Amino acid sequence: MATMLAPSRGRALCSSSVVTLPTFLVPAFHSAPVPARHFSATTNRPSKLGRTPISIPPGVELVISEPWVKRDMTTYLQVPKRTVTVSGPLGQLDLQIPTYIQIDHDTAARRATLSVQDRSLKQQREMWGTTWAYLNRYIMGVSEGHTAVLRLVGIGYRASVDARPELQEFPGQQFVILKLGFSHPVEMAVPKGIKASTPQPTRILLEGVNREEIMSFAAKIRRWRVPEPYKGKGIFVNEETIKLKQKKIK
Repeated sequence: MATMLAPSRGRALCSSSVVTLPTFLVPAFHSAPVPARHFSATTNRPSKLGRTPISIPPGVELVISEPWVKRDMTTYLQVPKRTVTVSGPLGQLDLQIPTYIQIDHDTAARRATLSVQDRSLKQQREMWGTTWAYLNRYIMGVSEGHTAVLRLVGIGYRASVDARPELQEFPGQQFVILKLGFSHPVEMAVPKGIKASTPQPTRILLEGVNREEIMSFAAKIRRWRVPEPYKGKGIFVNEETIKLKQKKIK
């Protein structure tokens, strides 16, 4: 009897397996597919730093050249560039910028405003604020100048600035003489465009118009005695601090 009822029971189950959807769910299955959401739903906003006007102090002039082609040494591509010449009472600096960055130089109001061609491109938005920072730093350099102070912390650490006529690469070049506990003093030639002085035996003052070159030379001096965390000795640049550690216990 069980075997005779099995086929009919299977047909009954198959016939009753049809599922009907509720009326309020039918439009959801027949509607168009929803596109995938992006990770960020925010719109592309302009650079807050890049759209800020740069004030040009009296005595500082900006000269923007025509586009020219530069060969990229990494990709060997021909990249169009423009040169912005910033001149002031302390010197002159040249800044190379991409052609998609536009500079609106208002000579009457003595200010400059930067903009880009396409704000939707990530590369242009990144270079927008970066170019603004470089241009603002160059204007401050040729008008007021940049400085860096190095502090020598350690017993017997001393510094002095002297001239070495037999080693000079250009007339008037200075040399920083460091006594850092080695068997011989360390002599470092000051690059062109940077002025060095020692107001105290444990202080080195670097002055110049290009902040990038000043901090690069300060980093080279710092490498001779990097601050160590146990005794706190070393060469510190500007407001640099270090967290001291406890002594190693064997």
